[in-house]
Amino acid sequence: MVEDERIETTVSPFAIREGEIKVFDGKDGYVSINQIIRKINLGQINDLHFEILNIVNKFEFVTSRQIYQLLLEKNFEIKSQDKLTNKLDQLVKSKILTRYYFSSEKGQGAYRVYCLEKMGKYLLNSREIDCNWQPTDNTKTVQMIKKRLAGNQVLLAYKRKVSSFADYVVKPEIIAKSAKKSLKAHGLVKLEKGNMKINLLFEVARRGENWEELFEKRMRLYKDFYNNFVPGDCGFISLPQFILVCEDDLHAVEVFKEVVTKNSFSDKYKIYFTTDLKQNDASLTKSLIEFAVDPATGKYRAFNVDLKILG
Repeated sequence: MVEDERIETTVSPFAIREGEIKVFDGKDGYVSINQIIRKINLGQINDLHFEILNIVNKFEFVTSRQIYQLLLEKNFEIKSQDKLTNKLDQLVKSKILTRYYFSSEKGQGAYRVYCLEKMGKYLLNSREIDCNWQPTDNTKTVQMIKKRLAGNQVLLAYKRKVSSFADYVVKPEIIAKSAKKSLKAHGLVKLEKGNMKINLLFEVARRGENWEELFEKRMRLYKDFYNNFVPGDCGFISLPQFILVCEDDLHAVEVFKEVVTKNSFSDKYKIYFTTDLKQNDASLTKSLIEFAVDPATGKYRAFNVDLKILG
């Protein structure tokens, strides 16, 4: 596997491309539960396969590279990503997992996205593992899936590259009291260093059809949460630092303008920004920026954020 910092690209693989569609790349037909049980009894489906199911269940949509990184973190012995792909193929052929790829006029995506199938849920339930998957989960749009994949990348980057990393939550629930609604953020990272503790709450923004309108609706729920927060809400003793994950630097500017012009977040709290490709750097110490007024020009510009706990 090529290390993150050696990946040579100027465009995030999780950026939205014009006219992009999701293409089914799984298996049609029927596989019985008896066939699956036979494969388990013969050892053709083993603990490694179940761990893969656990990962897919937790992250909902995930690439083979992300699965490989997570298995390495859990000390599973996988010689290469190609070997993992063979395991994933077994699960797809058995209709335990399914997969998709993205296609547009510019060509086919270079990676596959894996998610659960009905048989996968049955197997997880058989081991008393909670699984809330339902068939309609696999009908989510390209934009929704790429948000999840970009969120996964951020969580993995912090887990692998930040020494103060303590834990992460894949889809933390945020409750907007006034609106009486909840939403699932794209990730929460908990950092600890000495007596210093901080939570980083990530929301992923993507371009796409009507993205500005969809983005504003979610931001207003976050604004509601932050403005009405009291210690203990959603399990937080103090407010987490809010971070928006954008496709690229230009998109970060576009997202910032949306927040300012629509007044869709609280003026009392800072928003930090990052981009997909910044997660590939060997260190995340320079991965965050904020927009503030430059005293010299009187205009907004981006400043690097020096968050000591990332050192």
